[in-house]
Amino acid sequence: MNYNHAVFEAAYGTSKQLPKENNIEFAFAGHSNVGKSSLLNAIFGRKALAKVSSQPGKTATVNFYDIDGVKFVDLPGYGYAKVSLNDKKRWADLVEGYLMSDRDIRLVVQLVDSRHEPTKDDVQMIDFMIDNEMPFVIALTKADKLNKTERRKREEAFMSEIPCADQITMVWTSTVTGEGISELKEIFEELLIDDDDEELDEE
Repeated sequence: MNYNHAVFEAAYGTSKQLPKENNIEFAFAGHSNVGKSSLLNAIFGRKALAKVSSQPGKTATVNFYDIDGVKFVDLPGYGYAKVSLNDKKRWADLVEGYLMSDRDIRLVVQLVDSRHEPTKDDVQMIDFMIDNEMPFVIALTKADKLNKTERRKREEAFMSEIPCADQITMVWTSTVTGEGISELKEIFEELLIDDDDEELDEE
């Protein structure tokens, strides 16, 4: 998979608009302003393919990007207090409609701000994926903002703050230093290789 081939494909504002999809998908979820678009740009090796907004709650659509037939899906951020109740309901219907649809969602990358305790919404999202047996990893964002001592303290705290933390793969990431980007790519590639192996077994 050549990440330089990444292109924006489409954006959808309601679950009914979501197209039927047979391709492998990697979805990115997280709190508003946690850095989903920045992380996607770092993975793609592009500066502004995924639009980065300084205004929390700005992304209100499910955005699809294509790399050689593999879809990278940017889910709208949750938890922004100034969003109306109608918008929150639409968000819930949209995201749940996407996650619970009959799609080949190979992995969800759940972003959590490494500097802070996960929000109540973060924990609810993690519980949702655990309960529905969805494969996911946690990307701990903005790692460059912490020194070694602060990171060690947060590592210890996450073990009690995140449900089933000892069973979850967590990747420290920074779009400033590039930390964790290659590790995430390796995870994606392994899942694609596993898919190729299954096809060979079927043949």
